[in-house]
Amino acid sequence: MKIKHLVYVAFSIMTCNCYSQSLTNKMLIPLGGNSWVTVKAKNGKEEVTNKGWKNWEHSDVVWSTYIKINTPGVLKVSVALAVPEGKSKIACSIERESKIITVAGKGKKEYAVGEWKIAKAGYVKIDMKGIAKTGKVFADVSELPVEGTAVNEQTAFVKNNDDNYFYWGRRGPSVHLNYDISEAGDDIEWFYNEITVPVGSDPIGSYFMTNGFGEGYFGIQVNSPTERRILFSVWSPFNTDDPKEIPADKKILMLKKGKGVHTGEFGNEGSGGQSYLKYNWKAGETYKFLLRAEPVGNNYTNYTAYFYAVEEKQWLLIACFSRPATHTYLTHLHSFLENFDPLTGYISRKAWYHNQWVKTKAGEWKAITKMLFTGDATAGKGYRLDYAGGAEGDKFYLRNCGFFNDNTVLKTKFSHTTPAKMPEINFSDLQ
Repeated sequence: MKIKHLVYVAFSIMTCNCYSQSLTNKMLIPLGGNSWVTVKAKNGKEEVTNKGWKNWEHSDVVWSTYIKINTPGVLKVSVALAVPEGKSKIACSIERESKIITVAGKGKKEYAVGEWKIAKAGYVKIDMKGIAKTGKVFADVSELPVEGTAVNEQTAFVKNNDDNYFYWGRRGPSVHLNYDISEAGDDIEWFYNEITVPVGSDPIGSYFMTNGFGEGYFGIQVNSPTERRILFSVWSPFNTDDPKEIPADKKILMLKKGKGVHTGEFGNEGSGGQSYLKYNWKAGETYKFLLRAEPVGNNYTNYTAYFYAVEEKQWLLIACFSRPATHTYLTHLHSFLENFDPLTGYISRKAWYHNQWVKTKAGEWKAITKMLFTGDATAGKGYRLDYAGGAEGDKFYLRNCGFFNDNTVLKTKFSHTTPAKMPEINFSDLQ
């Protein structure tokens, strides 16, 4: 938002101001877990750290902080900052109404910015932008104190960095579809799923996981402006975040892989075997996924993943992994949507997951039409409430991030009509 389009209510503050109202409802919004650089400078190095905003050198940078209020009312905003040298003029904007303050002093101080009338409950976006400065940077900012009749114990934001929640909070809530396969029996050999990501709902950092199972996951990612992947991973039965610690008899074995597929190990969220194909999948297209579990001898199970490339009109083998200490068919079938890039946690993403089927060992296809919607700990703690999932026609969907207000109650069950057509797959043609 350009400053010239904002309506300013300007005033200067060279010392700390206090409000006459009681501060009993005052809350400190730590910027390390609740703000983003939503407009970047061309060659800037500005960043949100666990301690707040750093390297604020350019006037075209916009810092955005989000909180969710549960009642309309007055929102009073302050800012805690230090100015390393000189003095700076800063604009703070909410819903196109701006206040300007002038700040100075190397020591950290709290400056009252002003108050806004918030007409309805929901997420509030607080933008800050530099106007002018005499030093190298505008300020080093650590937190935004807020108070007023719109603030209470139900005001939602990432409260602290316990258990690294600044990182998880800036990534945003992950959400899941837990498929009801209770009527399919115990010997599910194949799991088929389709996904359509709406155009514009695929920001960098998105992982649209389609075929999750008890021992791994399979889906599509947006890794950079120029790279997208088809990712398939299987966890080792040895519990560790460091793949180097896995004993030889507990390592995931790669039996085969498709053309152009990269394979290796992964860590930091459990460990195991990983494979990915760099593939420029497109939003708006529908892609198909097929996963197989085959128990074999010596207490191993082989997992094989296939991706149907609509552009090439063929099934592509991603990889086949063998997992030790495992003798099972497919269990705990699910899909999820997550953002793995904290820099894009303020941008919304969505996907439709549809036409789910399983095929049993006996060769019978059965449709999946029921699911349970759940979220991760960030959602469960109420730190981020921008999550949703459910059924739209004959499709399930997941949505997260973007600070929308129509969130779905966690642990809600959904169903839709039976898919009209089971998959047509010539299994003998699969690699």
